Amino acid sequence: MTLLQNNETTGWTITEWLNAYRSEGLQARDALLNLRAQLKADDAAWIYIVSAAEIEAQLNALASLDDATSLPLYGIPFAVKDNIDVAGMPTTAACPAFTYIAEADATSVARLKQAGAIVLGKTNLDQFATGLVGTRSPYGAVPNSFNADYVSGGSSSGSATTVARGLVPFSLGTDTAGSGRVPAGFNNIVGLKPTKGRFSTSGVVPACRSLDCVSIFSLTVDDAETVAKVMEGFDATDGYSRINHSTPIYFSAKPRFGIPASPNWFGDTHAEAAWLETLENISALGAELITIDFTPMFNLAQLLYGGPWVAERHAAIKDFMQDHAADMNDVVRGIIEKAVNFSATEAYRAEYQRADLAREIQNLMNGVDALLVPTSPRHPTLNEVAADPVTVNSQLGTYTNFVNLADCSALALPATLRADGLPFGLTLIAPAWQDAALAAFGKKWHSSVNLKLGATQQPTPAPQTNTNPPAGYVRLAVVGAHLTGMPLNVQLQERKALFVESTYTASNYRLFALPNTTPPKPGLIRTESTGAEIIVELWDVPLQHFGSFVALIPAPLGIGTLSLHDGREVKGFICEGAAVNGATDITHLGGWRAYIKSLQK
Repeated sequence: MTLLQNNETTGWTITEWLNAYRSEGLQARDALLNLRAQLKADDAAWIYIVSAAEIEAQLNALASLDDATSLPLYGIPFAVKDNIDVAGMPTTAACPAFTYIAEADATSVARLKQAGAIVLGKTNLDQFATGLVGTRSPYGAVPNSFNADYVSGGSSSGSATTVARGLVPFSLGTDTAGSGRVPAGFNNIVGLKPTKGRFSTSGVVPACRSLDCVSIFSLTVDDAETVAKVMEGFDATDGYSRINHSTPIYFSAKPRFGIPASPNWFGDTHAEAAWLETLENISALGAELITIDFTPMFNLAQLLYGGPWVAERHAAIKDFMQDHAADMNDVVRGIIEKAVNFSATEAYRAEYQRADLAREIQNLMNGVDALLVPTSPRHPTLNEVAADPVTVNSQLGTYTNFVNLADCSALALPATLRADGLPFGLTLIAPAWQDAALAAFGKKWHSSVNLKLGATQQPTPAPQTNTNPPAGYVRLAVVGAHLTGMPLNVQLQERKALFVESTYTASNYRLFALPNTTPPKPGLIRTESTGAEIIVELWDVPLQHFGSFVALIPAPLGIGTLSLHDGREVKGFICEGAAVNGATDITHLGGWRAYIKSLQK
């Protein structure tokens, strides 16, 4: 990264922006005004670009805060899909006749501003967030960032391409049927589709309010997580906001992913080849792939546009349509007008069907860590969409339409470049509130694929490291029979513990082989005299399972606090001092594995 070469800041991640401000002397006002000057009014991705005065006003609001430059998103520019309110700016939902000036920020926008982020503009979308193509807008079809003959994906088309081209490091979209995932897959970026209710939807023009999510587009998973941590949290003004009472269960070193059997590629052989390549690469990372019957998913997906949920779309804009139906996009109007085909009785019957299918899907997912699917089974051209807009759009939602109906979390990730040079993306889908588990694997995957960021020439950076255990986990040092490959390691695996690293204790420990233990176990003793550094493994154990693990530990062993060679302190196995009388001192071997190996000679 270099500072404002040729007045350009494109392709920067959030980390790079913050580093430029905090370590390299970049001034937010100069950088943001320079960036704004590079934006083009005729760029179909934008519906509204902020003025220089609006940037100044946002910066002045931050300047009134104490220590504003330490805010987690200080001076970070972002774009907002134009069905999400930003105070003082027009909200159009890509329908000029619908336009109003927002009186207040949507809750998600307000939280980002409070964290220091700066709105750069409002982005184009499929009208009323109805579509996965990015072409259903009077402001123009948004072209793909790699090849302008192909669709960008929708409905969050402008939000995705502004990130892919590096104009902003992140943007907000919405996701009801895949609008936060399909554009990510088509533009080689990350698309975070949260658990419903994790982010507030207050201040968002509804599509299907019971299903809608605000989504995040970014160049990296780290950036998506940074933004998500600012946006998440209960909002009493949103009737669909939820409080997370769950602890994420992270994937093991060998995760199990459910994949669809015999996917239909709708004639797109490049997508099929990219998928097969992706499966090989993800297997090489240690994943186990389990073929699953996706019939329940497909049946549930059909309800979104083939069932009474189109009436929920009508409910969102019923009053507007009474007088302005002629002002709407023909395809969008035709979809929403199908609401007249469904009665209240049919709506309840469909809801019962949804619940039954969702339960069936959740039962299927109990056998795997997550579902792994192509983000989209094909990538059409603009001309192909124009020739058959409804059918092609439906095909793009094959693996996205069921997700919110089933109350799942999802993360769309870059996977590879197809033989024709277009991006191909994968999506991981997990139960509600497993967003953090998806992100943890997503970082590992994204750093392994060796792709540039979006449509820029910037390399994918290594994921940020975190020396602390995840929230809801305890870091535990194991020294003997619980080591990887040893007889009791299964007790950690059964509790979904995460391997962290192999390391050493401080130099004031001694290790003993305890007599008459089955399987053989060591005793680790802290000393005040001569000792040594002893090899241990660190594992992160879910708090909810830690008690059941400790209950399995027999006397004279227990759990206490261990000091590591680098000064860290963690929970770990300790032994009663009296128990080492008659035990064999094996400190000189440096660890339990070496002792077990010595017995085999």
